[in-house]
Amino acid sequence: MELDKFDKQLRLMVLLTQNRSLTVSQLCERTGINRRTMYRYIAAFRDAGFIVEKDGKYYRLDHRSPFFQAITEKTHFSDDEALTISQLLHSVYDNSPQMRRLREKFSHLYDAKVLASHGIDQRVARNIEQLHIAAREERLCVLRGYSSPHSQQTSDRIVEPYLFLSGNSEVRCYELASQMNKTFKVSRCERVEVLDLLWQNKERHAALHTDLFHFSGERRFHVKLLLGRLSDSLLREEYPFSEREMQLQDDGRTLFETDVCSFLGIGRFVLGLLDDIEVVGSKEFRTYLAQRLDTMKTRFEETQKKKKKSHAK
Repeated sequence: MELDKFDKQLRLMVLLTQNRSLTVSQLCERTGINRRTMYRYIAAFRDAGFIVEKDGKYYRLDHRSPFFQAITEKTHFSDDEALTISQLLHSVYDNSPQMRRLREKFSHLYDAKVLASHGIDQRVARNIEQLHIAAREERLCVLRGYSSPHSQQTSDRIVEPYLFLSGNSEVRCYELASQMNKTFKVSRCERVEVLDLLWQNKERHAALHTDLFHFSGERRFHVKLLLGRLSDSLLREEYPFSEREMQLQDDGRTLFETDVCSFLGIGRFVLGLLDDIEVVGSKEFRTYLAQRLDTMKTRFEETQKKKKKSHAK
């Protein structure tokens, strides 16, 4: 009899540590505990030093309760650590069953409200929480009152959120209206409404890559350069990870091959060291450089003309 009672108490403890959707009545059904005893057990947990939280109809044992911290000392994470891990889990574009289970387990252990409200206002916190739910459950949501900096308009956007960026401040989504993947700033949205509709365009969710020069994009372009000593040294100094894509050649120069998401970053580097760098292949990149040089030449000539006119006056 005592063993059966202890088993029910343990099962209740497990349910309460991850509860977000079970009412007291549902907890009673799951454990076989009557309602009166249920409240007595919850009070006993509180008296024993557990942190008992009540959110509307739902009771929950906080993972920061001393008892849990004592038995999980080596695996317990602070809120700061939990926030970092949560950001990493949601920044990786991987919706495999294993990754989904890992995200789900972590969300059960660490309250999304705590993670979302870390250092930001409550409106943004609620938006992040809802977006995490939509991404985790692969559901559509509406970004209500989204203010676009490009169109200067405010509108509702129906999206499939699948990737969090910049510490949860941005979310990568597939937008149904434009049929494009876009990055939305969470703070520009009045509120997020999760719909009872599942994703229909998962195969169109494109991964977002970041290159050595810190530019991000869905597409990548292969670039191959031969570097002299000066450009070799400066590239290693400014971008240490570039060493992994360098190979010393017989003539003393260094072959540097990499994929970039934008020509802006690597273009600035090459244009500043034209005399020390040879672009090998990379037709699109060479076309970009030629256009940039033409633009720079035109601007220089226009500046010179303005100076001459000014002196003539």
